Amino acid sequence: MKADKDKIAIQYLFESEPDYAWTAKDIAHTLQLRGKQLGRLHAILKEMVKDGIITPTRESMAYTLTRRMDLLTGQLHLVRNGAGNVTDRETGEQVWIEPEDLGTALPDDIVTVRLFRHRGEIKGKVIKIIERSPRDIVGTLHATSKFFYVVPLNPVYKNDFYVHSPGGAKPGDRVVMRFTAWENRHVAPEGEIVDVIGPADRPSLDTEVVMRQFELPSEFPAAVIDEAERVSQRLRRPGKREDLRDRYIITIDPASARDFDDAISLEYDREGNRVLGVHIADVSHFVRPGSALDREAYKRGTSVYLVDKVIPMLPEQLSNGVCSLRPDEDRLTFSAFLTFNAKGKMIARRFAKSRIRSKLRLNYEQALAILKGTQPEGLDPVPSEAQRLIRDSWQLAAQLRERRFSMAALDMDVPEVEIQLDAEGRLCGVLTRPYDESHQLIEECMVAANEAVAAELWTHGVKILARLHEAPDEEKLEELEAGLTMLGFHPGDLSNPTNLAAFLKKTANHPLRYHAHMMVLRSMKRAIYSAQKIGHFGLSKTYYAHFTSPIRRYPDLTLHRQLADYLDGKGGRVPQEQLNRTALWATECEQVADEASRQLVEIKKFRYLQQQLDDNRLEVYPAVVSKCTNYGVFIDIPALAMGGMVHISKLSREFVRFNPANETLVAGRQTYQVGSHLEVKIAAVDFNQRRADFVPAEMTEHAPQTERRSKGKRSKGGKSRK
Repeated sequence: MKADKDKIAIQYLFESEPDYAWTAKDIAHTLQLRGKQLGRLHAILKEMVKDGIITPTRESMAYTLTRRMDLLTGQLHLVRNGAGNVTDRETGEQVWIEPEDLGTALPDDIVTVRLFRHRGEIKGKVIKIIERSPRDIVGTLHATSKFFYVVPLNPVYKNDFYVHSPGGAKPGDRVVMRFTAWENRHVAPEGEIVDVIGPADRPSLDTEVVMRQFELPSEFPAAVIDEAERVSQRLRRPGKREDLRDRYIITIDPASARDFDDAISLEYDREGNRVLGVHIADVSHFVRPGSALDREAYKRGTSVYLVDKVIPMLPEQLSNGVCSLRPDEDRLTFSAFLTFNAKGKMIARRFAKSRIRSKLRLNYEQALAILKGTQPEGLDPVPSEAQRLIRDSWQLAAQLRERRFSMAALDMDVPEVEIQLDAEGRLCGVLTRPYDESHQLIEECMVAANEAVAAELWTHGVKILARLHEAPDEEKLEELEAGLTMLGFHPGDLSNPTNLAAFLKKTANHPLRYHAHMMVLRSMKRAIYSAQKIGHFGLSKTYYAHFTSPIRRYPDLTLHRQLADYLDGKGGRVPQEQLNRTALWATECEQVADEASRQLVEIKKFRYLQQQLDDNRLEVYPAVVSKCTNYGVFIDIPALAMGGMVHISKLSREFVRFNPANETLVAGRQTYQVGSHLEVKIAAVDFNQRRADFVPAEMTEHAPQTERRSKGKRSKGGKSRK
């Protein structure tokens, strides 16, 4: 038997007698395993434990089905408040674990959790650590008069790590530490320093620090580069394709973009209907399944966009070379031809492998200038074909946006920000990224193509890697309704998507727009990849998948391969287990990329605030109260795109009363409630825990407080910070 058949047979054995605890000897005897099969048994059992299918008994000599013991095995994820969660791989539901129930488990450990009910809610308690995470920990070395310890950079760690030796590092250096032991929750975990990155106060090292923290790759393996350098030969063997090189096709991307993976065209059929062409780089022609390029692309999962660096999924020979849809060069693409009637309704769709030759490359600013009727900078007189294409495409895109929002799609007006750095890596500015008609034009074209491909395959029985965005939990919506009501809104029943969409539209120009829309965003579930379900709540789409960015996302490459097989009459089906595995991995890679990008931006912002304190040059920021408590107010600062807190002692020189009934703080004639506006200055920065304390700008300035470091005596539990 093959290994997978052995695993199936063993799982069937457990399921045939679900209440029995099987030892390896019992299994081998019952299934009559011999030779290599017997040698693989323990590896298969270990894999099944890691997958959460079976759980070892307390003595670890026998195993039983996990679900029969009210146990759950999976990877532990921690959040900043110290709690954790493990996801049930069968149902996709998360089980939350309070900090006191984590034992000595650390982030990314594989753990077994015993489930119990607390106040009507299912909670978990870690009862066994199956496998420690191999991930190294990046932190800052500190010292007392008696010992050295490392404070992890990632604030989800609530313990500092004792190290026997500084390993060549000096106090204040960023280091890479490997976990060694933690047997007792009441003493500090231990580790050993395996590498020194450099001084923590050097901003130029921040990117390297984050890359090491999240184990992001810095270079491509030699075999991958070797294959990438030879891949251009496949341009000469395009295969059977529709030749579109005479069509007027253009690209529109950010000014700084180097990889152009999508292009558009717009034509009219005999009935006068508009035929939108969305042309996507055919990465699948160059990255073949099982090749070195494919294995590395799968391993990376996605390109990672950091403040000052891009870590690409594919080498630049592809991403900026043969796959990039550069103007006046023949390129291989997948084309989606989407036909729309006068009302903007899609009435037909067609897909083909194609060959294009882009006629013009525009950036967003140039496209916007064309829409505004002005001359774009950096361009000679714009060809009439380009002007027509841009204007007609925007007319269609505007219709698609209107139709989408009329179907209860969510239009959350939460601006994105762009961080500017100086030559030394210090933050020197925070800009709001524009989201104008030029961006909306391309977004609608890509959304339409993503929806069309997903609908074509799913409705013909082909399971795909769907981009799944589920509706918010009822509890979250109730909290959202209560919060919006405290702001003075009357949103109605938000469990009805139409009401939620209407509320967002109605508040588009409201003074509290930023805060209200942020509250809605925080109530949403995170979009993931799924091979089981389909649908996108936020976009109000029944069918949706990622198709338009195969240069930077592995799920798009997978979908291209399925579409190619489907068009060739081969069905396009991928084994369900493979799809499930890819969906989980792609989701994890995306979340790691997002968190790495977020943490680097956070580090830069906290350095910026600390510098204000060090230089005693405090900037004033408009802020909005997001929550009131009996110890102060939490605030959102739109100009920094971050939150913070104003402690009750800093709010007023008068006595401040907290009213729990309506969650307000009253100081004399001043009342603070959710939605209140105030101006603030930075008062203190806790870099380790990523907390920023602010003070009202009109209050008497307090002495600047520097970064709170983990100094002094360590507690009995080895914790020097809360």
